[in-house]
Amino acid sequence: MSSLQLGLIIGGIALVVGVIVYNWLQERRVRRRIEEAFGGKPVRGASEAAPASGQRVEPTLAGAQAREVLPENPPRDADAEVTDADYEPPLAIQERIASDVAASMPTDALAPLSPQPTSAAMKGTPVERGAPQPDPDIECIVALQPVRPVAAGALAAGMHARLGKPLRWFGRRAAGAPWELLRSDTAGEYRELAACLLLADRTGAASRPLLDGFVRLISELAPTLPAAFVAPDTAVEAGRAETLDRICADLDVQIGLTVLKSAPATIAGTRLRGVAEAAGFRLADSGAFEWVQEDTGNVLYLLQNHRPEPFTAESLRLTATPGVVFLLDVPRVADPIRVFDQMKLAAKRMAQTLEATVVDDNRRPLDDAALGATREQVRATVAALRHVHIEPGSPRALALFGG
Repeated sequence: MSSLQLGLIIGGIALVVGVIVYNWLQERRVRRRIEEAFGGKPVRGASEAAPASGQRVEPTLAGAQAREVLPENPPRDADAEVTDADYEPPLAIQERIASDVAASMPTDALAPLSPQPTSAAMKGTPVERGAPQPDPDIECIVALQPVRPVAAGALAAGMHARLGKPLRWFGRRAAGAPWELLRSDTAGEYRELAACLLLADRTGAASRPLLDGFVRLISELAPTLPAAFVAPDTAVEAGRAETLDRICADLDVQIGLTVLKSAPATIAGTRLRGVAEAAGFRLADSGAFEWVQEDTGNVLYLLQNHRPEPFTAESLRLTATPGVVFLLDVPRVADPIRVFDQMKLAAKRMAQTLEATVVDDNRRPLDDAALGATREQVRATVAALRHVHIEPGSPRALALFGG
């Protein structure tokens, strides 16, 4: 064995060890950050009980579960006429709403996320699996109690408002009934309403002025219904938003695998498009190829230009590129480890077809050991996400890691 071969072997071993140590340090840093935010609770390891892969645990409004109906306000048929005798004094309404909102909010400002109840956990009231529900751990929620049932169309001004963060409106037809996501054309009338503003996404945390604008919107809309409501403390909500944003920033991981030709060789755009479409990708308006899961319609990973220019049908016809990047957005897909394995195999096959090499960001070839270390990084991120009750690919994850 020559000294060159021996040196290459030693260098390869050192590289693999370095990658493993780096990923261990990264995982340790994320775990420490989460433990500090959650009062020193240890991060759950892969060997401990965790949600099953791909399982979705739908969010519900924790403090709005089948409230006890007051004797003086028995449930009424949805079609029953509402008279003045049914009117409840605004102060009493505000007290009931305040109780609901207080119950729905987390008690520890440093622990903004809590386990989400199962979709049927509403004191026997069934909720359709996958149905959107308010999520008080990641949204600022203002509950409104109309004097009389109102149609969704009465909320048009609120539904069309643009505040800088996603705003959702929910209603329920009777106390204890499931919450329904409202749109301007939703039929029927609702006895309780909830306005839900997302506290954080990839554009950052909801600011105090933004939250003040949200409360102002509700205060202008409520008299038109009319409805009573209790305004949240926007300073407290802004603090929750900052904490939530910091936690999500530590867990916002995207994995890229680059397929690159050796300079000065390039890949013709027409050739690339043919290979990509044969592998199951489709060109999207976003400027990247998407690999879409057939049974769900969800995008699992992307194929982007190695250059900063987006792909278009015209550019692919006229130009060439030195390479492409496979990109996995870990929090936004269900079962990220399985998806990474699938993406890794697709990258290897494309590299073989295009006579290129799978490399890292520094253009160093990635062997099986290095790819295994990257897989461990994905696994550690999934464990950390589940520890703070963000199931990858769930509605909660899609909201927090969108924008």
